[in-house]
Amino acid sequence: MMICCIQTLLLLGAQLALSIPNNFFYHDFRKGNGNKEFHFSGVKLHVDSAQPAVFAATGDNVTLPCRFWYEPELTSPREPRVKWSWQPAAGGHETDVLVAIGSRSRSFGEFRGRVQIRQDFPGDAALVMTNLMLNDTGRYHCEVVDRLEDKSTSVYLELRGVVFPYQHPRGHYHLSFLAAQQACEQQASTLATFSQLFQSWKEGLNWCNAGWLADGTVQYPMTRPRVPCGGDGLAPGVRSYGRRHLQLHRYDVFCFSSTLQGKVYYLQPSHTMNLTEAQQACQEDGAQVAKVGQLYAAWKLSVLDRCDAGWLADGSVRYPITRPRRNCGPSEPGVRSFGFPPPQHKHGVYCYKSGDELM
Repeated sequence: MMICCIQTLLLLGAQLALSIPNNFFYHDFRKGNGNKEFHFSGVKLHVDSAQPAVFAATGDNVTLPCRFWYEPELTSPREPRVKWSWQPAAGGHETDVLVAIGSRSRSFGEFRGRVQIRQDFPGDAALVMTNLMLNDTGRYHCEVVDRLEDKSTSVYLELRGVVFPYQHPRGHYHLSFLAAQQACEQQASTLATFSQLFQSWKEGLNWCNAGWLADGTVQYPMTRPRVPCGGDGLAPGVRSYGRRHLQLHRYDVFCFSSTLQGKVYYLQPSHTMNLTEAQQACQEDGAQVAKVGQLYAAWKLSVLDRCDAGWLADGSVRYPITRPRRNCGPSEPGVRSFGFPPPQHKHGVYCYKSGDELM
């Protein structure tokens, strides 16, 4: 009777130790000998990322690091469950990306067929992503589960590109949050995040009109404070209106465009064209009229410089300047805009050819 009670107490003690958060998980803790004695063997699971953030561009392939190991080191290999999930930069629910056990894995949603676990060495749980999309930016969570214990780490994926302000053809402050989101998508871009806008402000973006961001806030970047833009007594910075009503309130929007998967170029036949003629000219050249996001990406990332105004797909007329000079607008680099002139006005056109069309 006494021996039975002692065995029961030992077993309860081991189970209590296992129930403590962040404690050791079990590993053959009931190794009985001839006298039915019980022993607890603790093994600690660790999970870590080599870097907190990874930067890439649309269309790239990228690896998000994650590794796990045990202390003390195991004498025989194990196959824990590895799960990657994603929190969008714009906020919202965390969604599953991939689940893997050993060589078996399953991907989900928009990530299906674009992700896999690397497994280059024991404990390697890095996520390999191919053909990055504009909306892939956000925080990725790597969780490793082995029996009673799980550990995790996070990696933030940030896309390199260009932030640009955009307004409705009727003028400033006509866009609800949903309309702003759609406007960016129509211009080969996505809603900018605060970190992307902040980085652009540090690089010199100065814009007085407030615009939606991906998190539902309304902000604008100011490098040269002045009276009409919050007052000249304020320090430079990103001004914020905070979160606004997504349906009722109307503002402009800050869009984000990343690397081009093609080429933007200026096309002017023997004569200038109205909007319809410009669309036909690009089609006859095996291209399409460039979108605003594509022109900004070409200006920022491909150093496109042209002092000729041309039609774009949204009916606006713009031109990109990387080397400011006389008769080409202000003294700073940028994409100059003539707004949305009547479609019968005559201009050149900026065309876009995708990578497939260039071959």
